[in-house]
Amino acid sequence: MKATFTTAHILPQRLQRSASLIDEQRYLLGLRGFLVVQTFLWAFLQTFVPTTVKNSNNDSGSNAQVIVRKTLSVLFWNEPLIFSSIILLSARTICVPFLKDYSRIALASAAFRRGIRLWFPCAVALAMIKIIFSQTGLRYIDDFRAVTENRSFATPYDIPNTLAYFNSVFNLFWTTFNYRRQAGSTAFPTQTLWIVSLLYQQSYTIYVTMVIIPYTRSKWRVKAYMIFIATAWWVQSWAWYSITGLLLADAVVNMDFKARSQRGIHIWRSIRCPSWVPYVFLMGAGLLLRYIWTAVAPEHENDELIGHGGLYYRGAFNTQPNPDQPQARIDIYALLVGFLLCLEHFDFLQKVFSNRFLLYLGSRSFSYYLMQCIIIYTAGIKLFSHLAIERNMSASSATALCLVTCIPTTALGAEIFYRLVDRPSQILAHVVFEWILA
Repeated sequence: MKATFTTAHILPQRLQRSASLIDEQRYLLGLRGFLVVQTFLWAFLQTFVPTTVKNSNNDSGSNAQVIVRKTLSVLFWNEPLIFSSIILLSARTICVPFLKDYSRIALASAAFRRGIRLWFPCAVALAMIKIIFSQTGLRYIDDFRAVTENRSFATPYDIPNTLAYFNSVFNLFWTTFNYRRQAGSTAFPTQTLWIVSLLYQQSYTIYVTMVIIPYTRSKWRVKAYMIFIATAWWVQSWAWYSITGLLLADAVVNMDFKARSQRGIHIWRSIRCPSWVPYVFLMGAGLLLRYIWTAVAPEHENDELIGHGGLYYRGAFNTQPNPDQPQARIDIYALLVGFLLCLEHFDFLQKVFSNRFLLYLGSRSFSYYLMQCIIIYTAGIKLFSHLAIERNMSASSATALCLVTCIPTTALGAEIFYRLVDRPSQILAHVVFEWILA
């Protein structure tokens, strides 16, 4: 007799399995929480103190702000570094359920649920933006930019009607290039919703590639990964980040990476080099390049983009790069890979990123990402305009009060969004998948 389908039979088993996977690699969830803090700092500072942010168009300000820009901003609230980290970390984590369970159901479930899990939060967030801006208008943002002379962000695109709203959400999951120019991203405060398009696209690069894992030897898989990474780098595809994340996950889960890493690298006879030495060197090389492009030779930061194949207009090098679009960069790649290798090697780093605060933020990272920008562009900008323009308060004092206001407001808004939208979308994805199997 065929069993009757109920959500009560499904959810505990699925959610318990997800929880067990999180418990095994809690530090990765904590790393997501750390990125939540960095994205908030970047969005806030880009809006209110743009001189302190690397790659902002406001490069003049007080000496303290310029020093912060050339030091702390390189490693922390750095947009290319943050979003490259998100892409690499996503690739490192989304394949873990399949690596723990080589079954058709595990693979199909991951591929099927991805769209539902991302679509509903994005649709609700864009609907909120449409409703809010239809009531407040966008003039106050233009006025804020004019008064503060902030040239580092653009006024969000005003979605004109329901059809445009539908297309904005729909195209988030169909765009494969020119990510920043799509309406869904330009309508979103900070114009960064393009990351969802890229994550969704690269997810299926992972899903298709990881199918080979159960049927191949580890030695040959590593060689294949290396070839894939090199060719993806040559054509400047984000797949070289994604496949690197898959390689790290495969090595940790299937190749006893940690034990091998802690034994060191065999040099000669009984001489071994500690594995952390090349990890730190790789991370240091990437960080050094980041500082050079910021403080010494910023005019050469995009030169590396030329060293790829010009796929769409000629057969030679990429002589027409577009730095305004998201670009996979070698210096950030070296920094992130070196750091992730250190994270997998050192127990103390894993403990640092396994603290409860970061785990809490990591479990709600998508909600924070969607809510913080909306709150900064509404409550934050309006409060600053009231204090600094209408009340003649100093810009620094107004910014401090905006920060004190935006932090708890973001925390509250993200928690509500997580409970009402984000978490239900995850449950819905599980329920729908189980339903089609029933």
